[in-house]
Amino acid sequence: MSKRFLITGGAGFIGSAVVRHLVRETDHCVCVVDKLTYAGNLDSLAPIANNPRYSFVQADIADATKMANIFASYEPDIVTHLAAESHVDRSIDGPAAFIQTNIIGTYTLLETALAYWRGLPSSGQAAFRFHHVSTDEVFGSLEAHGCFTETTAYDPRSPYSASKAASDHLVRSWHHTYGLPILLTNCSNNYGPYHFPEKLIPLTIINALEGRKLPVYGTGSNIRDWLYVEDHARALLAVVGMGRPGETYCIGGRSERTNLDVVKAICALLDELVPNKTIGRRESLITFVTDRPGHDLRYAIDPTRISTELGWQPRETFETGLRKTVEWYLTNRPWWQRIRHSIYGGERLGVLA
Repeated sequence: MSKRFLITGGAGFIGSAVVRHLVRETDHCVCVVDKLTYAGNLDSLAPIANNPRYSFVQADIADATKMANIFASYEPDIVTHLAAESHVDRSIDGPAAFIQTNIIGTYTLLETALAYWRGLPSSGQAAFRFHHVSTDEVFGSLEAHGCFTETTAYDPRSPYSASKAASDHLVRSWHHTYGLPILLTNCSNNYGPYHFPEKLIPLTIINALEGRKLPVYGTGSNIRDWLYVEDHARALLAVVGMGRPGETYCIGGRSERTNLDVVKAICALLDELVPNKTIGRRESLITFVTDRPGHDLRYAIDPTRISTELGWQPRETFETGLRKTVEWYLTNRPWWQRIRHSIYGGERLGVLA
């Protein structure tokens, strides 16, 4: 049965992957709500922009009047909440925007959703879901062993992760206090097509193509668990379709790598796919830069619950996903070149920029 999805932050990296998947692979309808800050990019939705099941509204989730009007006119069955400020360095440099969007914006959206849900008939209330998409960074830092699970205690270490932790707690409280049928997911680091070029993998790809330095924080020993964004999109839809209201599901790729190993793998792929005698071996471009304050050592997610309860598994290994990602950036230069020439030139954002 076709449903109506309202997706906040749908012009962002993960959001646009979810929207493209919904429009291409299902018969659901999708309304994207996005403020179009620097990381929101309608070019990422261009492949499905002319589909009659897709619509777009530019709005701030903290604007209560606009949110109420959108809910009233679109009448969603599912809210997938991805809108967030999400760059750790920028949160250290200027936390106010993170408090405003991630906390105040989520509160505003919850209040709007609750009022809308209460006005639905009983069948509509039973079918409605508010799905909040969060991050593994709310759990803090891991040592060499162990993984985050749905029962891991929260221990955020940056203004960004603290604001996401606060939004998680708000979402859960609206379920326990008011009965709003929520779902919550915490994911590991995403990568893949349409990733804004400030992040480690796309920044490394583009800099290496251009023969620029490849900045690596500290010694490059920090470890992240990598999740291909299209695998994540499938996981989010599995949670909406089969997850139990009030529950949390951790989504990870079982692909732990040090930052330095990630950069070296990208260099090797580019040397294979687009060798350049002028640049030489791309590994020679690696440059170690001042580390981020309070940089968490290691993140890793145990996705056993979503695997056993909902049947989701990542289709991509890190090697296959990274190759697809590099090939996408090679064949879609206009997408990232427009960003490079107008919005973001490759500089370090936020603290110590």
